[in-house]
Amino acid sequence: MSAGNTFENDLLKLIFNATAIANIADNAASSPLTNLYVSLHTSDPGETGNQTTNEIGYTSYAREAVARTTGGWTVTNNSVSPVADIEFPEGTGGSGTASHFAVGTASSSTGKLLVSGTVTPNIVCGAGITPVLTTATAITVD
Repeated sequence: MSAGNTFENDLLKLIFNATAIANIADNAASSPLTNLYVSLHTSDPGETGNQTTNEIGYTSYAREAVARTTGGWTVTNNSVSPVADIEFPEGTGGSGTASHFAVGTASSSTGKLLVSGTVTPNIVCGAGITPVLTTATAITVD
């Protein structure tokens, strides 16, 4: 299956910017998500995973909320990137290497994993390290 490029871009804008797709889909009127939650993972959470699948666990780690608006995400040519760097809490202990990131619906717990991608270069996490996903981090739908 393949989707048209315009629709791929529209779909990303619906998910990440809460922009309706005329005559097809709109943002939930009663209680739409206002944030999406970005997580770090030690390996690919996979298509059947959730937000906790292979999630990193260094001490003080927490998912980061990013506004579901054009102020939080940039969508261009079937690709989405954060508008600003996503800075995770500084590690106070523990360790792990973040090789993947994901975007989901929950600030904690399993949550619905929407999309995931690789972190290049990988981020070694632990005491004294503040992991950052830069604005160059991108997810492309094709």
